[in-house]
Amino acid sequence: MEGTVFTPCLEGMKHVKSEQGEMLTKPFLELCKTILPVIDKFGAAMTLVKSDIGGNISRLEKNYLSDPDKFKYLYTFVQVEIESKTAKGSSSCTNGLLWLTRAMDFLVELFRNLVAHQDWSMPQACADSYQKTLKKWHGWLASSTFSMALKLAPDRKKFMDVISGSGDIHADMERFCAEFGPFLQDNHKFLASVGMDDLKAS
Repeated sequence: MEGTVFTPCLEGMKHVKSEQGEMLTKPFLELCKTILPVIDKFGAAMTLVKSDIGGNISRLEKNYLSDPDKFKYLYTFVQVEIESKTAKGSSSCTNGLLWLTRAMDFLVELFRNLVAHQDWSMPQACADSYQKTLKKWHGWLASSTFSMALKLAPDRKKFMDVISGSGDIHADMERFCAEFGPFLQDNHKFLASVGMDDLKAS
């Protein structure tokens, strides 16, 4: 593998915003897709996260493809749904964007932990990231299912070997967290500005 498993993500991040600094739908969704192969390397521990992320990407993509000009900018989905009063629905794009952003928060936090705490085991790094990001939005059921799944996290050293390829994995991970984190912050700021950043899982 040329570079590390993060190389495509780092490349994709250059295209996410327009020259005016607006979040573009297609490049953002493409960027999120480049993270799916990274999640695959976790095996069974991340099956839930992967299906959740994949489902939310598909939902947003389907709507984007219905009118690419109209939905060129990511936040248009939310504005349209707020006007039609459908934003809070469980199958809305607003909900999809919110949960996609939260799942990515979890991954950024996890990779941050792997860089910062080289002595932590993988389950420890996963549990800490979960506590800091998704846990407060999950109900009891989602929370217990998630916590059980994270116990299946792979051996840290094996995982790092698998994702390293020929590049400097720690440098790439750090860059990924530093550059991807702000996009997620932008999403939260926008969702908060329209009162949609605090929806909980049923």
